[in-house]
Amino acid sequence: MFDRRELDAILRVYGRMVAAGEWRDYAIDAMKEQAVFSVYRRTSEHPLYRIVKTPADARRQGAWQILAPGGTILKRGQEIASLLAFFDRRRFRVVE
Repeated sequence: MFDRRELDAILRVYGRMVAAGEWRDYAIDAMKEQAVFSVYRRTSEHPLYRIVKTPADARRQGAWQILAPGGTILKRGQEIASLLAFFDRRRFRVVE
């Protein structure tokens, strides 16, 4: 499962994206081999992104992944902070 520090970092990003109007809902799944934080634009849709923690992969390729809706790995890393920086680059501008 996610520890308190990891969940705090994820929820901080989630809060910013909700305030920007990009995300509206989330789900947390705890399975035997991994923990998943899924974010949704609408509750009735498939997850927009999934932030996955798989401790068994920590030494080989990093315990953290961000997955797209089709399961494509968008970013992989050892640390949650560097992984969540992915969402900082995804800022949208209002065009007038």
